[in-house]
Amino acid sequence: MVVLKKCKLILPLLLLTLFYIKSTAQGIVDHSVWDQILILNVSDDGEVNYEGVMKDSSLFYKYFRSLSENPPTDQWSKEEILAYWANAYNAIAIKMIIDNYPVKNINELHDPWNQKFFRIKDKRYSLDDIEHQILRKMGDPRVHFLINCASKSSPKLMNRAYTAENIEEALEKCTRDFINDPSKNIITENKINVSQIFEWYKNDFNKGDVAAFINQYSEVKIKKIPKKGYKEYDWSLNEQ
Repeated sequence: MVVLKKCKLILPLLLLTLFYIKSTAQGIVDHSVWDQILILNVSDDGEVNYEGVMKDSSLFYKYFRSLSENPPTDQWSKEEILAYWANAYNAIAIKMIIDNYPVKNINELHDPWNQKFFRIKDKRYSLDDIEHQILRKMGDPRVHFLINCASKSSPKLMNRAYTAENIEEALEKCTRDFINDPSKNIITENKINVSQIFEWYKNDFNKGDVAAFINQYSEVKIKKIPKKGYKEYDWSLNEQ
C-alpha cells in the first residue's frame, strides 16, 4: 500500500516535470506565474490591485523576463502566439503603472503608447507596436477585447492568464462581456452609445459594419450606430 501511494504521488510530479522539460525545449513561456498574479490581484470586474502586484514584484518581474527571453518561434501554434502577445501587452501596461506608481492615468506617463518598453534580443516594442503591428494583423477583431491599457474604459483585464488552451474561449467571453457591459456600451431600443474602440478601429469590425459585428454578441440588436453614438473614453486608472 505504501509503495502504491508513493507511485500515485510520483506519477503526477513526473508528468509535470516532463511537460516542463518539453516546454523549455520548445521555448514556450510558462504563463502560470502570470496566472497566479492575476488571480490574486484582479477582481472579477477587472479592477487591479496595483499595490498587491508591487508586493509580488519579484514574481512579476520574473514573468516579465521570461516573456523577453522566450519569444514566439515558427514552431509555435497561432494560439500560443496570440496568448503570448496578449499577455505581454497586459503585463507591459501593468509594469508601466507600477514602475511609476502612484498615477491616476496612464497618459500621465511619457509617451506611453510609443515608448519602446519591451525588448526581445536587439529589438524593442511599444504598446502600439504590439497592438497594431502584431495583434491586429492576426486578423481577428476580437483581439481588441483581450488587451487592457490600465484604463476604466478599456476591456476589463481578465483575472486569468491566456494560454493556447483557453484563448478561443477567452476571445468569445471577453468580446461578449465587453459588448454587454453597460459601463462600456449602452445598447437599448431607445439609446445607442458604444465604446470609441468601435470608432477608432471601425474597419477591423466586419469591414466597417460595426453594428453587424456588435449584433453577433449583443443581447439587444441594433440597426446602425448614429454619428454621435460613441462614448467618451475614460482613461482613469482601473484600480481597486
